[in-house]
Amino acid sequence: MTAERPHLAVIGAGPAGLAATLAAARHGVRVTLVDSAPEAGGQFYRQPARELGARRPEALHHEWRTWQRLRDGLRTHQQQSSVTHLTDHHVWLVERRSGGFTVHALLGPEQTEPVEVRADAVLLATGGYEKVLPFPGWTLPGVVTAGGAQAMLKGTLAVSGHTAVVAGTGPLLLPVATGLAAAGVRVAALVESARPADLVRHARALAAQPAKLAEGAGYAARLARHRVRTLAHHTVVEAHGTDRLAAVTVAALDDAGRVRPGTGRRIPCDTLAVGHGMLPHTDLAQGLGCRVDRVAVHVDDEQRTDVPGVWAAGEATGIGGAALSLAEGHIAGRSAAARLTGVEPDPCEWAGAARARTALRRFSAALDEVYAPPAHWTEQVTDDTVVCRCEEVTGGAIREAVTELGAGDVRTVKLLTRAGMGWCQGRMCGSAVAGLAGCPETAARRPFARPVPLGVLARAGEPRASEDDGPGDDA
Repeated sequence: MTAERPHLAVIGAGPAGLAATLAAARHGVRVTLVDSAPEAGGQFYRQPARELGARRPEALHHEWRTWQRLRDGLRTHQQQSSVTHLTDHHVWLVERRSGGFTVHALLGPEQTEPVEVRADAVLLATGGYEKVLPFPGWTLPGVVTAGGAQAMLKGTLAVSGHTAVVAGTGPLLLPVATGLAAAGVRVAALVESARPADLVRHARALAAQPAKLAEGAGYAARLARHRVRTLAHHTVVEAHGTDRLAAVTVAALDDAGRVRPGTGRRIPCDTLAVGHGMLPHTDLAQGLGCRVDRVAVHVDDEQRTDVPGVWAAGEATGIGGAALSLAEGHIAGRSAAARLTGVEPDPCEWAGAARARTALRRFSAALDEVYAPPAHWTEQVTDDTVVCRCEEVTGGAIREAVTELGAGDVRTVKLLTRAGMGWCQGRMCGSAVAGLAGCPETAARRPFARPVPLGVLARAGEPRASEDDGPGDDA
């Protein structure tokens, strides 16, 4: 521990990271907020580039006042020198060292200049990424993830076409469809694989969050206003096109989650925004040796991991949305501040956030059951469908590795087919490979959170001119 104010490194400037930063800074801790984006906010509060001159950026958000509060709080603490915000810093490893931690990052869009930040403790608010499930034609230009379509609209005020189909499953489809429609895109259909009856079955858990239900009702009203057709309990069977997307075929699902024969319909479109939920980013946590339960970082009631000095909050601990991330971030920041300043944390001080966390986790668990991908989605993956885009591995090659070569886990499939060995290191294809191989989905263990130049690795750990524990000269 340094003689100065204790120093906390928060990685990720989305809802959880911002809430944690403000909570810790208010209670006597010096915070360095490290994020890969040029502006704070994460995916949820993503803003258009200033050069675009957006006149009403709030039109793309439904929690604008919360964002303003977080943004203004961050600016205030920066002016008071209690928070340093490092933008365009792409963290690839967090290393435990004697007396603290070293955050290794790559600076700027080229990601070739190494940066190190030393801190007494680390708080991981690394968010999540989209689950991608393949189907015939999914690699055509014009097919994007639902989150990708939303990021394009929020960040660049651009859309990828004139006529769109939004498909898959999950609450994210609603803001994507309404956002595209408001931007002038004709949304030909919203294709949701979940059954309305499943929502009714979880009515009690869902009704416990009336604000969320009102939010959903608002989306439904906007869909009706834009005359967007909703096809419930349907799924995309195939995307069609030569040089780019021209149409999609969708079909109804039966009670078992299989495509119902004879129900296919072709919908012309030049954009397909498809999503099947999200997965937590756990690479940095696993690199530190933190316990991961299936796909999410395990934390206690204070949002502490099982590694001393490491906290985690937000989607990294389980997908639950911005409101849950804010509650977890606040608790993590308060706990970290107390323990770093030598004070035993008093949970009564964040009792309101804890109650919100409990209720929102229950709500999220109900949504997870409702919006699970179709049980038999793998049956739509033909043998010539590309599953791993980086290494061009097909569904047939993966099935052959399992049935003919005896692969019984994802790692063996990877060794036999190279699926997951490409640039994304299995982030895009990991869920699909596990599904086709009949294996449970688990968090893949990677040595680094992103590709790193060999020159940076060679110089990592070399003595530097300054050994200050803050971000100043080291950064």
